[in-house]
Amino acid sequence: MRVPIIAGNWKMHKTVGEALALVRELIPLVAQEEAVEVVVCPPFTALYAVARALGGTKVGLGAQNLFWEEEGAFTGEISPLMLKEVGVKYVIVGHSERRAYQRESDEEVAKKLKAAFQNGLNPILCVGEHLAEREAGQAEAVVAAQLKADLALLGADEVEKLVIAYEPIWAIGTGRSAEPGDAAQMAAFIRREVGRAFGERAAEMLRIQYGGSVTPANSRAFLTQEGIDGALVGGASLKAESFAAIVASAKK
Repeated sequence: MRVPIIAGNWKMHKTVGEALALVRELIPLVAQEEAVEVVVCPPFTALYAVARALGGTKVGLGAQNLFWEEEGAFTGEISPLMLKEVGVKYVIVGHSERRAYQRESDEEVAKKLKAAFQNGLNPILCVGEHLAEREAGQAEAVVAAQLKADLALLGADEVEKLVIAYEPIWAIGTGRSAEPGDAAQMAAFIRREVGRAFGERAAEMLRIQYGGSVTPANSRAFLTQEGIDGALVGGASLKAESFAAIVASAKK
């Protein structure tokens, strides 16, 4: 049975002091959630301090990006070895904001996914379409193309450990979320595509999140949909109470 996973992407928010205050408030609020995996993804500057604060708790640590090489002349990048050393377990790969602002390509995403697995990190791969693509009936085609390119370097044994976050780009940070039924339909489509490429075991075991303006008010509607195994939460993860409420709503 797939364990629901709720991950908070803090994006470019929280100084070290603010990050510590947030996790210290969050930890007791989610301490009793045995059936849900909880992950927080602070900015790089706060990873070490947050890792120490999370020690001995059930809250996992994630990073928001990584580079595909372990070391080298790559100014401004962070290697998977560096992330693992400070206690990172998960890493977000291919977020739409990086694809847009840093012009991150599917080829780069594929290399990052491979590097994450090779270094013992669990990637959360983000895929999703623009509003114009959905309105043109191209949402599934866009996501299928992303999956084909992004997963090109992985084997079935790696894909079955993967978390895929379906995040319709038009719903990220806009306050406008997809309809729960549409999200479930895309989750089913993603699972079918993975099954065709990597086999039924990989398709059944991989976890699929929904992301895009997830709040305590709408999270239950998404998390009770067949095939949706969690949420990648943006703005609502910046407050302990709202994030904990979303975690609580993930209980089956």
